[in-house]
Amino acid sequence: MVKQVFETHTVTIEKLDKKGSGMGAVWRDTGENNPRKLKLNVPQTLVGEEAKVTVSNPNRKKARALPDEIVKASPERIEPACPHFELCGGCVWQHWSYGNQLQYKTEEVKRFLSRHGFDTGVVKDAIGADSPWEYRNKMEFTFGRDGSLGMHELGNFRKVIDLDTCLIAGNEMVEAMLEVSEWQKEFNLSGYDKDAHTGLLRNLMVRQSQKTDELMLAVFATKSPDGELEEAVDNLIGRITEKFDNVKGLMWMENREWADMAQSEKTHTLYGRDYINDEMYGYKYRIWFDTFFQTNPVQAEKLVDLAIDMADAKKDERMIDLFCGVGTFSLPFASRVKELAGIEIVETSIESAKRNAADNGIDNTFFLAKDARRGMDEVLETWGTPDLLMLDPPRSGAGGKVMRRIGRLQTDRVVYVSCNPESFADDITWLREFGYELEQVQPVDLFPHTVHVEVVSVLRRIEK
Repeated sequence: MVKQVFETHTVTIEKLDKKGSGMGAVWRDTGENNPRKLKLNVPQTLVGEEAKVTVSNPNRKKARALPDEIVKASPERIEPACPHFELCGGCVWQHWSYGNQLQYKTEEVKRFLSRHGFDTGVVKDAIGADSPWEYRNKMEFTFGRDGSLGMHELGNFRKVIDLDTCLIAGNEMVEAMLEVSEWQKEFNLSGYDKDAHTGLLRNLMVRQSQKTDELMLAVFATKSPDGELEEAVDNLIGRITEKFDNVKGLMWMENREWADMAQSEKTHTLYGRDYINDEMYGYKYRIWFDTFFQTNPVQAEKLVDLAIDMADAKKDERMIDLFCGVGTFSLPFASRVKELAGIEIVETSIESAKRNAADNGIDNTFFLAKDARRGMDEVLETWGTPDLLMLDPPRSGAGGKVMRRIGRLQTDRVVYVSCNPESFADDITWLREFGYELEQVQPVDLFPHTVHVEVVSVLRRIEK
């Protein structure tokens, strides 16, 4: 058996990495007149701080270690509000004042744009949340193989922190999670072991509308809810419906797949319906367990406001909403244009978008379940060149082929909403050769205490 070696070092944090952890380096004295550089990744630290860390097996080029002690603290450091912060992997920046988080996110957007030669003067200061707490309308909790229920431990995806609170989720969502945790322990139901592929309970998803207050729970398990589980499941139904009079749906999702994802092979509706009603920007939406819907609805409405303002849409214009999802932007824009085409490759999202449009009495939209380029080609055949295009692609971005196709459309304006400023900067670079100029960029913080930041921007085609 190889004996583990430990070394303690004091490291100065020089910058933050993509995940929000501090980075620095030390020179190790190997006793051979040949000091070696050890790069260190230190979560929960800030630039300029000095941290004492203990490194296992230090004879390598890189290592990751939590701080044993903050020797020199940044003036921007604050006391984390959550008792689970040091272990939980849900938040990364509760130790950093919120105003400084926003400044950093603004600078990150500028950094990615400047890398491609864009004028960073068009970037405004990030818009922060009215409250950086209790902002999420959806949480996915994990059952641990030791009977815990909560979030994954920081840096250890195989261990689950047994939570008794979560400050970024609504109080009632946390209460629902705790009720399920008590139920699991009362009936001694096993948590899933992802290594052995054994155990019953895998995930708990809780969704709650901040507008309608409707609550939905989905338990993901490796067996069906009948037979030997019937008594336990009946008890779960009773205790959830008794405690939460606003629960509209309780589902049991069978998931026997190896992949560690909250997915369902077969859905059992134990109580109520399989969706909740939500509202955003004055429009009604039906939300299923797997519906992509902005998880911070208050900030999401600011995104819609900004997109509408930047687009300057007119009643005689035709518009494409690319990567439209369930119609988060499509519905508010539809009342401002002559006609709107929504394009999305996920068929269930398109069906939801159609239903949401009908529920809101909107009749000037049509939605296509196609990939982005084929969808744009079909719209072009129907309309000719649209006047306005907006896109809200996944984190990976739209990609060069899609962006070049957008450029060839030659719409007057392109509104780009992004959840990843790096892929955003990469994408819009393609539009330069088609005569587009970046006019405005507005970062918006939808996820306080994390590294993520949204961007709303507008590019205009310049006549030559």
